[in-house]
Amino acid sequence: MDDERAAARAVLRRLIEAPEAELSAAAREGLTRDGVWDVSAPFGRLEGREAVVEGLLRPLRAALPQGRRRDELFIGGENRRAEGGRWTASVTHYLGTWTGALAGLPPSGRLTWLRSGEFHRLEGGRIAQARLILDVVDLARQAGRLPLPRLLGAEMLFPAPERMDGVLPPHRERGAASLDLVERMLGALHAYDPQTLSSPEQTGPEGTWADEMLWFGPGGIGSSYRWEGFVDHHRDAFLTAFPDRAGGNHYCRIGDGDYAAVSGWPSMTMTHAGAYLGVPATGRALTLRVMDFYSCHGGRIRENWVLLDYVDLFAQMGVDLIARAAEAGEGPRSPV
Repeated sequence: MDDERAAARAVLRRLIEAPEAELSAAAREGLTRDGVWDVSAPFGRLEGREAVVEGLLRPLRAALPQGRRRDELFIGGENRRAEGGRWTASVTHYLGTWTGALAGLPPSGRLTWLRSGEFHRLEGGRIAQARLILDVVDLARQAGRLPLPRLLGAEMLFPAPERMDGVLPPHRERGAASLDLVERMLGALHAYDPQTLSSPEQTGPEGTWADEMLWFGPGGIGSSYRWEGFVDHHRDAFLTAFPDRAGGNHYCRIGDGDYAAVSGWPSMTMTHAGAYLGVPATGRALTLRVMDFYSCHGGRIRENWVLLDYVDLFAQMGVDLIARAAEAGEGPRSPV
């Protein structure tokens, strides 16, 4: 699998960084002809290699000319879910000077880091299937056009893991144990006190999270430190708005070294029962696409990078975040 991970990573970098004259060849060599890529809103489903090139790669390259792909985490493994297959999972940034419109948003003309969570299924050394969540909300924020009233947590660039070994990690034999730990945490997510929102199985002596856990959230939420910060800056508001949320509907779960990743498309179903990020309760049934990436050490989860398709979620609530951002005048610079 080492060679497959490295080969897939090289394909993905080439698709963004190769000269224009080499793009078609790079796609033919790295992607299957009939592969299907599901990309977060507003991109949608892209069926076939040419659709991927024209519907995603060329727009990205035009928006960030001479752009680069910078992986913070890149792992691979056998999918534990019924769908099976060999997958890679990555947290990456597409970086460059944002000079062309992208996803309906006008460019800022400044250095931009577009974060992305990605899962790719491999067949015969090529990418045969993919699911990506591009953080369009954070992209708008960087241009001073945040379409939500406030962030709950800290605005920040997604960092690499604290141990700096998340790209093609070593000690691959530890991947099963890392995924076991994450699955134990996922199994206990719904066990919490509805009054205090505390979760004994998540923290404390028998919990799965390290005391100094770091939770890196997407645009609209932001990042937080320790369980208390996670509750204050995300969980409290989310559970109040969506008290019946049910998750874990994953198509892919993989472990690799001290890392694991899971994703559902969608992962969550829930009812919009309370106000959330400025949107009053609608009573609507909603779904949420989710990607989670974990760093595990010492029998605890230490870091969690999270990508959520909030453009799609808010559209289900009747709110067009892209239109909001596009219509907003450029505000003060937001730090990346």
